[in-house]
Parts: sequence; structure tokens; C-alpha cells
Amino acid sequence: MKYLLSRSLFITPLLLGVTTASALANEVTDPLQTPVSSLSSEVAAPSAIEGQVTSVSQLTDVRPTDWAFQALQSLVERYGCIVGYPDRTYRGNQALSRYEFAAGLNACLDRISELIAANTADFVKKEDIDALRKLQEEFAAELATLRGRVDALEARTTTLEKQQFSTTAKLQGEAVFGLAGVISGDAADGSEADSNFVLGYRVRLNVDASFTGEDLLRVRLQSNNLEPFRDTATGTPEGSLRFAAGDGTADVVLDALLYQFKLGERTTVTLEANAGASDDFVPTINPFFDGDGGFGSLTDFGTRNPIYYLIGGAGIGVQHNFTDALSISAGYLAGEPADPSPGAGLFDGPYGAIAQLTYETERFSVGATYVRAYNSDFSTAGNVGSNRANVREFSGFSTSSDAFGLAASFALTEKIVINGSVGYTSVNINNGSGDADIWNWMVGLAFPDLGKKGSVGGILVGMEPRVSNASGDFDAVDLEDRDTSLHVEAFYQFQVNDYIAITPGVIWLTAPDHNNNNDDLFIGVVRATFTF
Repeated sequence: MKYLLSRSLFITPLLLGVTTASALANEVTDPLQTPVSSLSSEVAAPSAIEGQVTSVSQLTDVRPTDWAFQALQSLVERYGCIVGYPDRTYRGNQALSRYEFAAGLNACLDRISELIAANTADFVKKEDIDALRKLQEEFAAELATLRGRVDALEARTTTLEKQQFSTTAKLQGEAVFGLAGVISGDAADGSEADSNFVLGYRVRLNVDASFTGEDLLRVRLQSNNLEPFRDTATGTPEGSLRFAAGDGTADVVLDALLYQFKLGERTTVTLEANAGASDDFVPTINPFFDGDGGFGSLTDFGTRNPIYYLIGGAGIGVQHNFTDALSISAGYLAGEPADPSPGAGLFDGPYGAIAQLTYETERFSVGATYVRAYNSDFSTAGNVGSNRANVREFSGFSTSSDAFGLAASFALTEKIVINGSVGYTSVNINNGSGDADIWNWMVGLAFPDLGKKGSVGGILVGMEPRVSNASGDFDAVDLEDRDTSLHVEAFYQFQVNDYIAITPGVIWLTAPDHNNNNDDLFIGVVRATFTF
């Protein structure tokens, strides 16, 4: 290793050039620097150097005016210590420092040591040994410094090799600025909704690392200072903004923490340690709308089928591709996995299990989904539906649910894509009597590259989760939604450049919270997304 490092220390400075031999007496002003990447490979013949010059006098940019130069010239001619460019120059434009010259001398010392070790000492002349001894005495301090640097670099390289955690690590960021507010309309309780506009943010920093080139370790930090409108202005989960998910405290918290790897050629496993979501391992089949708040739809409802929000937390997900088009996905996520108390933990607390069969081609996609959830609502991983549709939160009962969904997407042309989904959820009271039926549906049109390449226009109409029927103890708490509201949303995502997108949009809720007594609710939004 020391030999290779010495050669690299020698070649790097000499390629800078030699202009005058008198500069050999100058003191060094900058320490010699060697790239870390050169420490583990032989650099005596880099790709930029195609020929070797065996005589210093052949180097047209060097003048032999110093005794040290003469001595080095003799050594180079006999033992080939210096490598030059094919045009017989070192292409230099600065003087050779004493440290740089010492590096060249060190290379010749190594070369002669090799000859002696190979039992070819007869080829080494006594006068050359005398010249080397004199040069060593003259440059003793510089040689000692160089060798000390070699030892230090070796130690640092060893430390780096031991401490490296990934061959590839990338930091990716997304900052969302959101301006939003109620334009007009009633809150869920029938009062006039607060029409104050707010300006806030959501910032995400992803550290993505890979150990094999086919796996992914993701650590995400998130900060959000926007509170859901259901808690402040509208009183209903309907129309909730996707980028406003969180408690609005502006704390920097660990959000997603997952590790994804391959099992064979067609199976991918995802381990979720924190804030896992179904879309991490299940295709949601809502192209141009599902951008998780940073892109596409502005709302939780418009982002994906609400049944995907019944599952969230920590656990495992698996996706297996039977063919390039046909795949199956399954997963289990626990809502309180780190809590060891009764009624919590990985298997005794809230959980969701999901399975989906998906068929995807370039223009057409369809998926059939099943979700089994325990003590989970549509607010588990999002905010959608009426207050009553979030059964456990509304009624206080312990519940189990079975949800079924169907989603499809078809590209009518390169510029028009139609998406649609429907979901049905059956909810039962645990250790009691009561059943509820909940429905939702959505149809959306996306217009990719509208007005500018990379921009997207979107329109969607749908019904957020609504309790269509309730019986038993559910009926006793008036769980059934008597009326039906529609969610209408339009947005235009203008791609300013590769890193900035501006998205104005409007959300119209008829009969908010599925109550005809409430005036229609209009929410205006302007979202700016910065990726870096």
C-alpha cells in the first residue's frame, strides 16, 4: 500500500509541471493533496498518460539548471522513474516545490529498492546510490513529511472503509408552501366557516441509501406547521388538504423509516419501522393525482381511494410480480407497534392488513383491493369522509372493518387520462351489536403536459366516505349520514422548471359533512413545491 501511495504522491504533482530548476529551493506554500479515490488503485499509468518518457531532457518544459535536476535526470534515464505525456511535456505552469521534488525522489528510491529486492542489484550503479544518498540528505525533512502523510492517509482510509455504511447515499428534499382558506360556506355544525386564509409549509428531507444497488434504506425527517381544516375551520374531514397532514406544531420529527429489498427477480419486501403507508408497497392506481400532497391532487380524498388510509404504522409489505403486468401486493401495519401496554403493540392494538391484485400496462391499469382493519378509521393515515364515516372516532366503539376497493386508470390519449375508484367498507362493533355500511367513489380526468411539458391539469368529482346504513348500537348513536355531499376539485400544476411547481386550485363541497342543512363550502388553495 505504501508503495502505491508513494507513486500516487509522485505522479500527481509532477503532472502539474516543471518550469525552472531554481524553484527547487523555494519553500512549499500549499500542502500536497491526493484524492481519496487514488489511494486504492495503481496510478502509475492513468488513462490520460499513454507513453513513458525515459529521459528528463526530452521534457520540453524543463530546463536542466540545477545539480538536483542533473541527479534526477540520471536516475530517470536509467530506471524510468517519471512518466510523461505523449507530447513529451508535463504541461506545467508553476514551479516545482521541494515537497513535489521529494515525491519524485521517493519514487526513484522505491524503484531502486524494487531492483535490489528482486536480486538485480548489479544493475544499480554505485554512483547512483551515492547520488540518492546525497539527495536524501538534502531532502530528508520533505521525505519524512511525505512518508508521515502516507501513514496518516492509510489510517484515514482504513477508518473510512470501516465506517462506511453505504456505497450510495442521496439526500433529497421537498418543501411545500401552502396558501389556503375557506372562501365561503358552512362548517359541519351549521355555523359559518372561518374564512381566514393561512400560509404554512411542509418540509421533507429524505436520506436514501443503498447497500447492494438493488435495495433502499429511507430515513425521512418532516416538519409541518399547518393544521387540518377539520380541527380549525370546517369541522369535517371532508376536503382536508394532503400537505397539511400532521399536528401543525412545526416540530422536526422522524417520519418514514423503511428498508426495501429484493427477494429474487420478481419479489420486493418493504420493512416499515415508522409512519408506514400502504402506498409504499401497493400501487394506488391514480396517476397524476397521487403525489402525496406535494404534487397532483390537493386533498387526501383526491390523492387515492380512502380505503388505503385504513392502514398505517409499522410492519411489513410484499409485492410479487407474476409478469411485467400482473402483480400481487400484501402487507400488515400496526398503529401502535412501540407501545407494550395491553391493547397495543404489534399484534394487540390497532392494525391494518391489505392485499391487492394489480394489472398494469402502459395505457391501462386496474386493481382489486381488500383491507382488514381493527380499531382503525379513515383518519388513520389521512383525513377523509364525514365525521360519522370515521366510526370509531365518532362513536367511541371498538370496531373491526372489512373494506373492498376497485380502481382503474386508462390513457385515452397521451394528453388525457381518466381515473376512477369505488370503495365499500363494512364496520362491526367488537364485543357488541352493530353494523355500518360505508361507500365512496371518485372519477377524475388528468391532462398531462397541459400548456407546458411537465405541467398537469386535473378535475375530479366524487363522494367522500359516507355511512349509508347503520344498525344496532350504531343506530343508537345516530351514525347514519342522512344526506349526500359531493367533492369537486380542480387544480392546475404549472411546472416552472425541474425544481419548482406552482399549483392553484379550488375545492367545492356540496352539503358539507353529508348534511343538506349546510351551505356549500368553497376552499381556495395555492401550493408551491420546491424539490432539491
